[in-house]
Amino acid sequence: MNKFSTIVSTLLILGVIFWSFSSLKPSINTSKNTNETSFSLDNALHHLKNISTKAHYVGSDEHKNVQNYIVTELQKMGLKPQIQTQTAINKKWFAATTAENIIAKIKGTNSDKALLLLTHYDANPHSSLAASDAGSGVVTILEGIRAFLAKGATPKNDIIILISDAEELGLLGAQAFVDQHSWAKNVGLVLNFEARGSGGPSYMLMETNGKNSKLLSEFLATKPNFPAANSLMYSIYKKLPNDTDLTVFRESGNINGFNFAFIGDHFDYHTAQDSYERLDRETLLHQADYFTTSLNYFANASLSNLNSEEDFVYVNFPFIKMLTFPFSWVKPLTIGCLIVFIILLFFGISLNKIDAKGIFKGFVPFLVSLVLCGLISFGLWQLLQIIHPQYKDILHGFTYNGYQYITAFVFLNLWLLFTIYKRSAKELKPTNLLVAPLFFWLIINLIIAYTLKGAGFFIIPVISALLILAIAIFLDLKEGSKRILFTILSIPTLYIFAPLVKMFPVGLGLKIVFVSAIFIVLVFGLMILSFHQKKAFFTQKLSGILAIVFFGLATYNSGFSTENKKPNSIVYIQNSDDKTAYYGTYNTILDAYTKQIFNTDYSEGGLENADTKSKYNTRFKFAKKTSFKNIENANLITDLDTIIGSKRFLELTFLPTRKVNKFEFITKNNISLHQFKVNDMLVNDGKKYKAKPGTFLIYHFGNSDKELTISFTVDVNEKLDIILNEISYDLLTNKNFNIKPRTEEMMPMPFVTNDAIIISKKLVF
Repeated sequence: MNKFSTIVSTLLILGVIFWSFSSLKPSINTSKNTNETSFSLDNALHHLKNISTKAHYVGSDEHKNVQNYIVTELQKMGLKPQIQTQTAINKKWFAATTAENIIAKIKGTNSDKALLLLTHYDANPHSSLAASDAGSGVVTILEGIRAFLAKGATPKNDIIILISDAEELGLLGAQAFVDQHSWAKNVGLVLNFEARGSGGPSYMLMETNGKNSKLLSEFLATKPNFPAANSLMYSIYKKLPNDTDLTVFRESGNINGFNFAFIGDHFDYHTAQDSYERLDRETLLHQADYFTTSLNYFANASLSNLNSEEDFVYVNFPFIKMLTFPFSWVKPLTIGCLIVFIILLFFGISLNKIDAKGIFKGFVPFLVSLVLCGLISFGLWQLLQIIHPQYKDILHGFTYNGYQYITAFVFLNLWLLFTIYKRSAKELKPTNLLVAPLFFWLIINLIIAYTLKGAGFFIIPVISALLILAIAIFLDLKEGSKRILFTILSIPTLYIFAPLVKMFPVGLGLKIVFVSAIFIVLVFGLMILSFHQKKAFFTQKLSGILAIVFFGLATYNSGFSTENKKPNSIVYIQNSDDKTAYYGTYNTILDAYTKQIFNTDYSEGGLENADTKSKYNTRFKFAKKTSFKNIENANLITDLDTIIGSKRFLELTFLPTRKVNKFEFITKNNISLHQFKVNDMLVNDGKKYKAKPGTFLIYHFGNSDKELTISFTVDVNEKLDIILNEISYDLLTNKNFNIKPRTEEMMPMPFVTNDAIIISKKLVF
């Protein structure tokens, strides 16, 4: 019976884990959908192939081609798209450009507030094909709107389509729309479609300045077939700096909305491998499901008052898709569980099912497991980066073999747990082993109740475990029957936490794998009565073998190939003031491409004023002096330089003498700028702008830009020590250079200024 129950329990556990993942997104239906009023995956993929053949960052020729394609497709539907051309400035990062938003409207019958459908069409500079980020959003909207219009019904609400520009440069298209377009003031709700990878389930994330209960109830009213969301992400998201177009609507327009974004296959994010071929078709269908259910509902629902006075906890849950309850329940539930726990301890000791000595001994394996699994997972990943230093060139931290590593760490931690708990296998009262994990879960929930109520669903495993503890104390069931019953009662725990074990290291990088290890220990502790056996663990040996197998697979796949390209970088930096020039690279490990420059006589470290702003603040790893090419600087025209009283007024125009993609202005000292304007647009709403040493303005040249004009006022005694870096992405095509192209196993390193010529010069005025 014990062997049978072990097999049944194991199959149950594996089945629930599979279920928890498979229920998060749809599967491909092999039958062709010929219904004109339904979303067609084939149509969406046709669009995607056309808009993701080349890199199309702001200012590139392909950017304009993609824009024209989208406009044409909207016109084919009978819509009248317009291009909003507007200089916009990010108020947090002080990046700017002249954005070109694509906007269209479907007029409603009795609109109070409009529904806005949002994504962006620009690619991340300079090599991303942007099939997922956010070509997937573009084609979801194009095909979803076609299917919606094919029904022939007129919506109650106005439907605004905003396919924004320059999202990758600092949410600039969204800023231009919210600040400058007349339609913005009538928006009641935003649906934003985004990506940070090329696969996996798409998660719903709300943005609101208030509470979430009405938004949540409205989201559930749309009846999505595969809702993937939890309030832990919602609470963390509200505490961290956010960076989607929807954030602009919330912060600048006080407009609520939903993000629908996927993070799987994070290794493709912002790279040349973000391609049509690599986008997960099931993920695209998931976006389509959100789009069609949400559009069909919100097109006719009231959008005038979606603000709430109450927050709700929510999490994916077996059978009912999503469990919800108010934040106000979190404390009472936690306190109630604590009281039940104390009562069960009393009866357990009274009935001789648990004892104080056994409870104390039960804390030992749990604490040892918690510490060892966390530390070993953290330390082993650090060691793996030393063994495989090429991983450091994957800047976002999720390697191509990342899924194999996650699986390996899962089995390693299970092996550690089985090994540690093996010493407790002969425990005469195995129920003692459940007390320590429950105690720690209750402590965690008490902390959650006062600091992070979005994680209030952590009480669900506690409720399941208390029920298991009660059965173990009050009922005398056969060992095999108990094991199966306890596993069944643990289904909600497994269903909720199995996806989290994968999600954290995928989304935040493998450096977070120790968090997954802690989750595994916590869940294992609550399920200890399902795993507990008096004889040697077969599962211990199997876990160890599988850990070795998957670490071996990860090692075997630790290199690069045509399918998993190596990121690398070369940049030329010219200092026009002292007539010197250098090459720089961000790579930790040099390869055939970088070694054509960095073969001899190069040095470690960065270059002053040449490390441009980047997502991860990446600096040059190596530099090498080279010949001065004397590439011409932009012409500076001083339109105004006058002193009135204690103020100095300056207006400067910069005329590039070559194709330039962006200007970065760097100050060497603290400066205070008043009435700072970029192309006549106020920076920081005209308020005093105090700039610390470093980059204080990045201007990306858009398709319509020919020059840049800035103006500002400073105190007459203010010392201006400003350097201008002119950056172009033409190192590999410029006639002054003869750099051999990359092989098919390589690609430009993302998140940094790459394949670039940087011309640095001190401004004199």
